Amino acid sequence: MKVTRLFEFIRHQAENFPKNDALAAKENGSWRPYSTDDIIRLADEFSLGLLALGLKPGDKVAMISANRPEWNFADIGMMQIGVINVPIYTTLSESEIRFILNDCGAKLVFAGDEALYRKVDAVRTGVAALSAIYTFDRVDAAPHWSELLEKGRAANDRKSLNQRRDAVLPSDCATILYTSGTTGVPKGVMLSHDNVVSNVIAVEHLPPVDHRDRALSFLPLCHSYERVLTYLYQYLGVSVYYAESMDKISDNLKEVHPQVFSAVPRLLEKVYDKIVDKGKELTGVKRMLFFWALDLGLRYELEGKNGFWYEWQLKQARKIIFSKWREALGGNTRVIVSGGAALQPRLARVFWAAGIPVLEGYGLTETSPIISVNNFESRGTCFGTVGPVIQGVTVRIADDGEILCKGPNIMMGYYNRPDLTQEVIDQEGWFHTGDIGVFIDDHFLKITDRKKEIFKTSGGKYIAPQALENKFKESPFIEQLMVIGEHRKFPAALIVPAFVHLRKWCEIKSIPYSTNEEMISRPEIVERINREVEELNTTFSQHEQIKKIELVGKEWTIDGGELTATLKLRRKLIAERHQSLIEKIYQNEA
Repeated sequence: MKVTRLFEFIRHQAENFPKNDALAAKENGSWRPYSTDDIIRLADEFSLGLLALGLKPGDKVAMISANRPEWNFADIGMMQIGVINVPIYTTLSESEIRFILNDCGAKLVFAGDEALYRKVDAVRTGVAALSAIYTFDRVDAAPHWSELLEKGRAANDRKSLNQRRDAVLPSDCATILYTSGTTGVPKGVMLSHDNVVSNVIAVEHLPPVDHRDRALSFLPLCHSYERVLTYLYQYLGVSVYYAESMDKISDNLKEVHPQVFSAVPRLLEKVYDKIVDKGKELTGVKRMLFFWALDLGLRYELEGKNGFWYEWQLKQARKIIFSKWREALGGNTRVIVSGGAALQPRLARVFWAAGIPVLEGYGLTETSPIISVNNFESRGTCFGTVGPVIQGVTVRIADDGEILCKGPNIMMGYYNRPDLTQEVIDQEGWFHTGDIGVFIDDHFLKITDRKKEIFKTSGGKYIAPQALENKFKESPFIEQLMVIGEHRKFPAALIVPAFVHLRKWCEIKSIPYSTNEEMISRPEIVERINREVEELNTTFSQHEQIKKIELVGKEWTIDGGELTATLKLRRKLIAERHQSLIEKIYQNEA
């Protein structure tokens, strides 16, 4: 069958490679599989339940839940009767949830667990359209989602279900995804079935996996990145296993032995740092071999460009050292897909050298989301880039360096905000991404910064903060960093040290401390991190180099409000909270 609507991916799977474990999740300590037929049956019952409640095409139903099979049943069940799925990040505040529910006019909410139910329940009186909050876990005094299924089974209005399914057009809005945004209120991105299906079909030939393989999923399904990968897995027949939590990923990798999973660069950075820390604990020959292999990995080039001697050494390193890295990721990992932020080229090199290819891609919620991605085809991968543009999508670089995109993946618009839609989609249909980039060898797209984040110093020099931040985070001493200096004489930085690494360093150097704040106030610590900054500064031109730093004693988080749900810095808020440190940096500027 030709797939034109999102709920057809699972039916395509049923026709071509029905599975016993199309989805799986831990229940009471054991993996519980759901077959392709189970998914279709439960999605249909979900649809029937919504019909029994009187929901109409175009009605909005919100879902706030961690990844779990029920998410998929509800997603398919909504879309096949024309109900619009509005996923909500579990990390959002009550005020943000209230805004989204009111903005889209949600009739129902499905909450994953008791904590999320309480969060939604706290704002329900301020949401006029909301009639009920169902839960996936059993929660006292809350209707359980199984009650909806029972209601659907009792009504069993198959005729209406079939009619509603047949009436859904590929051009209809399938979902509204609210972008967290680094400033202002969330914007509801309307994506049609056409938008997302086109994106899946454009990349279906790129992953080196098929119906015999497994994926481990842990990035949030409310993000377009993981959600579209899930549709792709359905289309290819890849079994999807949901990790128990971020803390359990390591255990789940060893249990599931996936061939593929997706990750954000921060996670890969933490995996790499953990591996290196373990290497530092080795002694003698083992330590020497570890760092010999690591050095090889950091110099890795594609297609054997380092020559025969390097390739022979790498083969030995993969047997002796890198095989243990692969075992830690389950032993079968064929590819990791990375997105959401810039991946440090050194990480890509070392993972590829270890026989664990990491493919970095690029896109936005507004582009459904994939614009470009590195891949295994001829001229498919280039370190430091986000790969070639995918089939059916056109990209051009505007005169000011902004990346413009056109194709079937471009959103329908922002819900209730035609004014904002007109700001980003011009009269010729080009979507303005807000990212600055260039093409390498007229083929590979490279992102250099965010247009709105580039700033000028008082001397008229332009600074691209992301390029600096990504480089400086290569230091094992630096966890987070925000470059500042707009309209100032020089660029500077607020730095959150990597406290886990720093504590070990303090132990080795016999430096006493009781709190993080006390630690970062010690001159030995400040001097050590300044040395890191001086060393990394040498890779930038004089006017770009960080001249001064101030250390921050608390990590920036989503819950703290300093990061968006997709881990981007909320620069204005961070600057406001650390205004005294910024003034200290520039106090003698005049």
